[in-house]
Amino acid sequence: MKLICTAISRIFHLRRKHHAHRHLATARLEVRISTDLHAMLKRAAEIQGRTMTDFVVAAVQRAVQQAIEKAEIIQLSMSDQAVFAQALLAPAEPAPALERAFARRNKLLSSE
Repeated sequence: MKLICTAISRIFHLRRKHHAHRHLATARLEVRISTDLHAMLKRAAEIQGRTMTDFVVAAVQRAVQQAIEKAEIIQLSMSDQAVFAQALLAPAEPAPALERAFARRNKLLSSE
């Protein structure tokens, strides 16, 4: 079982939004690559029966999704999940300094 950050819902929302609008606007990306890499890309695209553009776009989309998911998803071990859940279910008592800070905040807000 994995604990997934709510940010994952933002990723799926952005993906749906991207797929809904991807045919409306495009942008051009130009890169310089070695001739060896170009030959490998061409061969890989041919093996999959795709154009080089389709192959590169698909590879870039996968890499982008993985990078975003890695940044947005928090994966915890089972023991860390248990500690996190326990902290949510039974939070520690607030420290005296926190209670004083809230009292000052409430006093400031009530005087406005």
